[in-house]
Amino acid sequence: MWVDDMDLSTQPIREDFDAAAAVTRCRRMRRRILDLSQKLPALHIAPSYSCLELVDTIYFGLMRRGADGKTPDTFLLSKGHGAPAQFAVLEELGIMSKEDLDTCCQSGARLGGHPDYGLPGVEASTGSLGHGLPMALGISLAHAELKIDSTTFVVMSDGELMEGSTWESLLLAPSLNIHNLVLFVDLNDFISRGQTSLHHPNIYPVEPKFTAFGWDVCAVDGHDPAAIFDAGRRKHPARPLAIIARTIKGKGVSFMENQAVWHYRSPNPQEYQQALAELEQ
Repeated sequence: MWVDDMDLSTQPIREDFDAAAAVTRCRRMRRRILDLSQKLPALHIAPSYSCLELVDTIYFGLMRRGADGKTPDTFLLSKGHGAPAQFAVLEELGIMSKEDLDTCCQSGARLGGHPDYGLPGVEASTGSLGHGLPMALGISLAHAELKIDSTTFVVMSDGELMEGSTWESLLLAPSLNIHNLVLFVDLNDFISRGQTSLHHPNIYPVEPKFTAFGWDVCAVDGHDPAAIFDAGRRKHPARPLAIIARTIKGKGVSFMENQAVWHYRSPNPQEYQQALAELEQ
């Protein structure tokens, strides 16, 4: 959240994150996103499923919260097409209403297909890939210069590693001694037209490139809330943190997993029933 409308007193890093509850919550949110898809001709289901544990763990575990529910920290979803994941998490937190999600992407609705600044809990309009990290860097730099105790979290797609603005930000952040920035790369190895590693093989390996640019780097299973939480609490006194999260596009539904066709598509009634049955197991 922006810092000018809340108590800026230092709040401790959370220690009460329940990873088992996160697993249950994410299964429930996958069903919620699946239900939303039945009201629309197309929805970014698979990209949302790949980043869901990342977004959930950031909001429920890594972002500090006071008794009033407010946080001095900021979250940006750079891969804006994963908005259903962010919207579902904000609904779970009571920040967005059920009505908002029920009408998502419909005529006259508040919620569209990407995050829009001004919506409850949304700190930036995203969706043009490669913009989230530069914005997060600017927020982190401002907070550092103002001596505000705040961490900026950002989730980006591996497809954004094709954007020059991403690499400019990766180069600049360590040069500015930014250490209040935590970047999660949703490395599901898929863009809309196929596997990232086939279309842009020189992106790999990712970790050595980030390390060479001066970041503190670690890799995790992006669907393991406990591992995500532990990695997100790493702190370096002078470096930003990059967490390379191995994920599965369409995670949780067998016929969606690692299938580019599900980048932007809604299941038909038969596919819906199969997906629902798998998510209820």
